[in-house]
Amino acid sequence: MTGATDATARTGTRLPEDATPWIHEFGRLIGRYIVRPAFRVRLHGRERVPMTGSLVVIANHSTMIEPQLLFGMLPRRSVFLVKDTLFKGALGWFFRRLGQVPVRRGEPDRKPLMTAVSVLKDGGLVGIFPEGTRGSGDVANAERGAAWLVRASGATVLPIATRGTLRPAGSMKRRFRPRVDIMFGDPFTVEVGKGRAGLEEATERLRGELAALVKSLDEWREVHQVDRSSQGRT
Repeated sequence: MTGATDATARTGTRLPEDATPWIHEFGRLIGRYIVRPAFRVRLHGRERVPMTGSLVVIANHSTMIEPQLLFGMLPRRSVFLVKDTLFKGALGWFFRRLGQVPVRRGEPDRKPLMTAVSVLKDGGLVGIFPEGTRGSGDVANAERGAAWLVRASGATVLPIATRGTLRPAGSMKRRFRPRVDIMFGDPFTVEVGKGRAGLEEATERLRGELAALVKSLDEWREVHQVDRSSQGRT
């Protein structure tokens, strides 16, 4: 039995053909029990994640930590689109066995998108960072890949906002177990029209939903700031 068939038998969804199910599960454990303890993580609304059905997760991106945390914290298997420069040597082999999909930044790359669509049509979850690169994580801009996936698969969309992984501006010291918040938004559906205009309109809708969730999380963190004297720096 192939790794892809194993994944279908265990979860009702299919991982990419290069994936090895037990390595995928091992990677999730790393995110949950090795990466997470380096931070003080608060999860908000994880119960909103649909446990079945095709799902496109859109998330903001500030550091390399968000993908690792989300991979471990999501309550179901997930396939993320990852920049292809990381798929080299042993690390590339490991990413492929995890079931992650390499994409070229800023270039049309139909093959990985079709791999992701196959996962979605099998009822799986695909994660994408619409900003396309790391930055402030405010989602001021977004690329069209997420909207394309939704149009090709008819998947539901789930926004996820993360704050606290980025070192504060002007801070030179390494932070000890910084407070990180992960907020899961409400799943929603979006109709993606034909052609470039349809993609651009849907992309703006997705960008706006994710940006609004990030803003809501920023406001929550401002109101619920932890007492620094007793809890450490947030």
